[in-house]
Amino acid sequence: MNYNIIIVYAASPDASGLAQGIARKLQLPFTDIAADTQSFQLVLKADGQKLSLLHNDMELYGDFTAMCRRLKPENLRSEFLVKAAKNARIGSSSLAVDATAGLGEDSILLAASGYRVLLFEHDPIISLLLSDALRRASDVPELSDIISRMKLVEDDSISGLKNLSETPDIVYLDPMFPQRQKSGLIKKKLQILQLLETPCSNESDLMNAALSAKPKRIIVKRPLKGPLLSGVKPTYSIKGKAIRYDCIVLPENNS
Repeated sequence: MNYNIIIVYAASPDASGLAQGIARKLQLPFTDIAADTQSFQLVLKADGQKLSLLHNDMELYGDFTAMCRRLKPENLRSEFLVKAAKNARIGSSSLAVDATAGLGEDSILLAASGYRVLLFEHDPIISLLLSDALRRASDVPELSDIISRMKLVEDDSISGLKNLSETPDIVYLDPMFPQRQKSGLIKKKLQILQLLETPCSNESDLMNAALSAKPKRIIVKRPLKGPLLSGVKPTYSIKGKAIRYDCIVLPENNS
């Protein structure tokens, strides 16, 4: 990622300290003047309420409150990822690792279903957006308990999976889908994310790292007709209209 195309912008006086701190940490330019942002492709904006990433007329930020309806028990059961991760023995010690966290929308589904979730996100800007979303959601009564089960690690999951302090029940992999030729087919959120992170180019390393963690199950999110991740055949798959979840069940003696 070429961070020369990004500027940190404080959109309100009360956000200036936070924005300047981010700029120093990431060694990015800072401004509190809107006109100064016009020559940059991406703008990381702090406005005193949230962090967001701007690109042209698009704005990207984490918002777990938008998922409240999906997190209700009667709706959560119908989520394909939750079905893939279902385990009758889920308890307070059950651990899921989201090795490709992004903005955490899949992680919160796992946390809502009862797992403690360790979220790995290596891109520092996406990690900031995710951390900010977790902070805001922790103040929402209907989300606070779920958020308490989610822990963010800003690190490369390939190395992180090899150095876990405990054996996870699940490792979840959602490598970014290859970019389509027609940008109109890509959701706005994904368009911005692909300016920061390219589609996964080290699929074998990612799968091998997941296997090295010796979970009970590896779940891989793929396009419905997409190839297997690193050629590893799943034990079974759960399919939706556009995506599928490949589930690789490992022998119990690996746990």
